[in-house]
Amino acid sequence: MSLGLWLEKWNLFGPERVALVDAASGQRWTYADLHARAQRRAAWLRDDHGVRPGDRVAWCLGNEPEFFELLFACARLGAILVPVNWRLAPPEITYILGHCRPRLTIESASQLVVTDERGDFADVHAYDAEDATPLMILYTSGTTGRPKGAVLTHGSMTANSVNTTVACDLTGDDSTLTFTPLFHTGAVNVLSVPLFHRGGKVVLMPRFDATAILRAIAEEQISILFGVPTTFEMLRDDSGFARADLSSVRFALCGGAPCPIQLIHDYARRGVVFRQGYGLTEVGPNCFSLPPEDAVRKAGTVGFPVRHCRARIVATSGAEAAQGEVGELWLKGPHVCGGYWDDRTATALAKKGGWWATGDLFSVDADGYYQVVGRKKNMFISGGENVYPAEVEAAILEYEGVREAVVIGVPDAVWGEVGRAYVAPASVQPDGLIEFLRVRIGRFKVPRTVVPVDALPRNAMGKVVRDALSSVVGV
Repeated sequence: MSLGLWLEKWNLFGPERVALVDAASGQRWTYADLHARAQRRAAWLRDDHGVRPGDRVAWCLGNEPEFFELLFACARLGAILVPVNWRLAPPEITYILGHCRPRLTIESASQLVVTDERGDFADVHAYDAEDATPLMILYTSGTTGRPKGAVLTHGSMTANSVNTTVACDLTGDDSTLTFTPLFHTGAVNVLSVPLFHRGGKVVLMPRFDATAILRAIAEEQISILFGVPTTFEMLRDDSGFARADLSSVRFALCGGAPCPIQLIHDYARRGVVFRQGYGLTEVGPNCFSLPPEDAVRKAGTVGFPVRHCRARIVATSGAEAAQGEVGELWLKGPHVCGGYWDDRTATALAKKGGWWATGDLFSVDADGYYQVVGRKKNMFISGGENVYPAEVEAAILEYEGVREAVVIGVPDAVWGEVGRAYVAPASVQPDGLIEFLRVRIGRFKVPRTVVPVDALPRNAMGKVVRDALSSVVGV
């Protein structure tokens, strides 16, 4: 169903339900309010800026409530919203805008002002969008080259919302805090859009602020938290965490990067079920779900594929991987994106006979639980043996005092490549860590060198920027 109809439906079935709260100003909008604002915004796009079906509208602002009314306005018109990472350098932003060629680029709050109450917005009827009609273009981080624009369609976003509702057992009484940047799929599609589909409440925060988040959880009775490992660590380390009222939280959902096992136990001690998820901009992003009762017992896994998602693990031979064997994860289902914007070559490389090759390495244990092993491109070969950095990083994080860790392969005259570990904080003792690892993982996996640092370079979603490690200087 076209997302352009979602608010119209809730305007009939639950107009007084709270849809959106702006934490910065305290303003609250019901579904009736949000529907009217989206209609007015659609008329503004159409009449003032000539936006028509298929046109792109670029958003270069931060976490502002107008983002969501613009999303539903574009859905109403059949236009395509392009959230742009405003943290990028000017040449990078110029590349993205040149690639998607927007009809309108919104770069300042002053552009969003509607000067009149517009009596003509009621004539904006929902565009008859098919499932394959594009609604958003989300550009990947570009860590392996130029950013690619994943085309999310009305169908893929609806399917992700259905998958999320079933996997998370969402109800209209559920709510979340959205504080991650809106140019990432996590902020938009992990919980925000699924909750709008379900009639729940989204509390939008301008940025991450641990103290404000802990306060808002209690004040707004937030039921589901989403974040990345870094943000959950910062919440845990806040002085108010131990006494914060978390009684309303049904569970925390963590994605964006592998989650340290200790973090899961830290939240369990506060009575919060902590579930690690997995997804990617191009698929979902909600692709796996770990049952709440397994959150501790199966910590480190991402559970099973969600209802309308098929998964397979493909070995290097091209055959189905055996139990416990590492291979590339392929996904299939209605939540897969429509390909990459204006890039047939990249789309063809990712699509494998109806499956989407994720580039992520997975394995399945004896109980059928899926586990992230690492990125295919991050694997290196040492003395003829495959080394998966995520596996080594998980072992390093068990060493007392280690907060962050990342492992890369570096050239070696004897073994071809060997591991180098960057760990934080800088107080970690390299020799002690190496001895610790030698009795826990195969010797070929143990990094030859350990570089203690104050912190690892990360992007907005908490993922380590591996390409930037070469410039990181140890302490």
